Amino acid sequence: MPMVALRGMTLLPHTTVHFDISRSESIEAVKLAMAADQYLYVVTQLEKDNSQGFQKDSLHNVGCVVKVKQIIKIPKNVVRVLVEGEYRGELITFEEQDSCYQAEVRIWKDIDLSSEEEEAYCSSLLDAVRACYDAGMKINTAALQKLSKQKKAAVLIDMLAEQSPFSYEKRQAILDIEDLHERVKYVLTLLHSEAEIYQIRRQLQEQLKGCVERNQREYVLREQQKLIQEELGEKDASDTQEYRKELERLQAPQEVQEKLRKEIRRLEAIPVTSSESTVSRNYIETLLEYPWSKATEDNRDLRQAERILNEDHYGLEKVKERVLDFLAVRNMVSAGDSPIICLAGPPGTGKTSVARSIAAAVNKEYVRISLGGVRDEAEIRGHRKTYVGAMPGRIASAITKAGVNNPLVLLDEVDKLSNDYKGDPSSALLEVLDAEQNCRFVDHYFEVPIDLSQVLFITTANDVSRIPKPLLDRMELIEVSGYTQNEKFHIGKEFLLQKQRRRHGLKAKQFQIDDAALNRIIQEYTREAGVRGLERQIAALCRKADRVIAGGERKSLKITCRNLEQYLGIPKYEQNVWDIEPKTGIVTGLAWTSAGGDTLSVEVSLTPGTGKIELTGNLGDVMKESARLAISCVRSMLEEDILKEQDIHIHVPEGAVPKDGPSAGITMTTAIYSAVTGRKVRGDIAMTGEVTLRGRVLPIGGLKEKLLAAKQHGIREVLVPERNRKDIGELSEEITGGMRITYVTVMEDVLKCALLSGKDERE
Repeated sequence: MPMVALRGMTLLPHTTVHFDISRSESIEAVKLAMAADQYLYVVTQLEKDNSQGFQKDSLHNVGCVVKVKQIIKIPKNVVRVLVEGEYRGELITFEEQDSCYQAEVRIWKDIDLSSEEEEAYCSSLLDAVRACYDAGMKINTAALQKLSKQKKAAVLIDMLAEQSPFSYEKRQAILDIEDLHERVKYVLTLLHSEAEIYQIRRQLQEQLKGCVERNQREYVLREQQKLIQEELGEKDASDTQEYRKELERLQAPQEVQEKLRKEIRRLEAIPVTSSESTVSRNYIETLLEYPWSKATEDNRDLRQAERILNEDHYGLEKVKERVLDFLAVRNMVSAGDSPIICLAGPPGTGKTSVARSIAAAVNKEYVRISLGGVRDEAEIRGHRKTYVGAMPGRIASAITKAGVNNPLVLLDEVDKLSNDYKGDPSSALLEVLDAEQNCRFVDHYFEVPIDLSQVLFITTANDVSRIPKPLLDRMELIEVSGYTQNEKFHIGKEFLLQKQRRRHGLKAKQFQIDDAALNRIIQEYTREAGVRGLERQIAALCRKADRVIAGGERKSLKITCRNLEQYLGIPKYEQNVWDIEPKTGIVTGLAWTSAGGDTLSVEVSLTPGTGKIELTGNLGDVMKESARLAISCVRSMLEEDILKEQDIHIHVPEGAVPKDGPSAGITMTTAIYSAVTGRKVRGDIAMTGEVTLRGRVLPIGGLKEKLLAAKQHGIREVLVPERNRKDIGELSEEITGGMRITYVTVMEDVLKCALLSGKDERE
């Protein structure tokens, strides 16, 4: 039979409807149907592009066989067709013939139901329709009465679907069900769902109506209050009106807006002369100033970010690589968790300035919070606004200062947090630095959640061991170790010199330092892991240049090795001053401190006595245990226990400096063994490693800083635990070059390398 495809409309059997057609093939199909037996197949199109003609997959599988009752031509070549639905029909195939589409259709006829089934189905359907009508569904009353007279379930379903405000997709779903029982179940489920939807919509409308009425009432009362305040001479009304205008412009979470509305209403009820009025005003202004929805767009150009990092800092490859990794992840994922990076290393290695460069590289606002000496938990979480002088915490204040909700916040000196009876700030930071919790961080002053998930937190620390373990677990640790001689030279020449010139108003042609003089400053006037002391020396030379030029003595100043002592004085340090003469009972060890690596001597003397042990040099508990362990280890290596008749005195010089750690184990053992046996220890050798009771050598940390310290003091050979071999592989040739590194596993290896034989001593 002829076929017509409709868009956005579904026809059902047992219904009489009209539709408009304008396509030539559809008009021809209607004419052909009228010329034959008036039967026409009507099917609904799918939401596809049918500009190139219809395909079977662009039409629904089930349509309706209708009988054409009337054709009316209307303007603009449109034909209005009145049809009456007869049967459901499944589309088998179709083809274009006689200027229209001819379809092969399989007719679906409904099964006959028993009278009991008909009555049960009809009554259930009518009850569901009435429930929808009561809930607010728009159904014509006359149509509802007509439906109640229908006794055939199949006819009732089709008429009901036509009279109800269903979408054509739902009508198509009803049309697609061939089995009458399943069709009834589906329609009942659909009607119950519609009833619930209309019930919810009616409740929402009632709530909205109540809200509108309440707002109108508040408006009238507010106007009355405004007139009363004007009569009393109070000016508070204008301020609250301004707060309301700012609140309307504020894009903040719903709970924040509700909190502000409540506080503004409270402010209106408080007399202007009351002290609570000032507290309420400060609170409202603080919440209005916070950047709830303001944000900067992150830089996604990796090359530009890499260029900025390289321009600002020399070296620090691990830090730069981690920042570029973070940017790469942000480019691939629209919204990812911001990492919490901890830059750990000695002072003066550029940790704080690295954070500023990272902010510039990722295009974030930069805010620094110094945590050194903070011991009050309220500094992080804020004070309750009921207290006198209450204010937000440092985190919320920093974001307000930045003006955006996604800045880079530097938490400087996180290892120097303290605590007292007022709380533990490090515990308060656990919530701030936890990606799972900081999306709803609650500041005690704000009393509403703050989203910190978009903030990029970077922390700095000198000594990681002083950071509480739970807090350290939330951070990604990146070690910023000390600089080598070559790195210090490049940093001084390419960064520090230009920086100090700008600060002291000097141009490049007015003040210069040649390479030899800069190297001498590094070697003889500074001895540190970072470059802070080097910057001070360059600043001192710039001051001398300002004085010389401002005094008119000369127009420019160039620092060379010849005039360096004239401006900086005699050198503070001498190269290779370490006494490398072999000695008995004195061994050079390597130590790691928060300020970098250092060398230390362990001295042991034996005197006749009863085996008493004396430890001096301001040693910590761990180091004292290492000393006792070393004595036991030496006793196990001796054939005869001669220590029970000797008093042992172990001293580590510079007694005012606290010392602790397990890495002096092999150093103490070697010194005690040398003192007992009388064999001398090489003066050009240093060692580091932890020792066990059985003489095994265990690995240690801070190896780069220790090797740098050994090289600065002219040490020729360093004994390192075998299990630290992998750490040596990561160090540059500049650190390890010119120095012999020997790997040891047990104390026998250490003694073999460190002690001189009798022949060597005679020579």
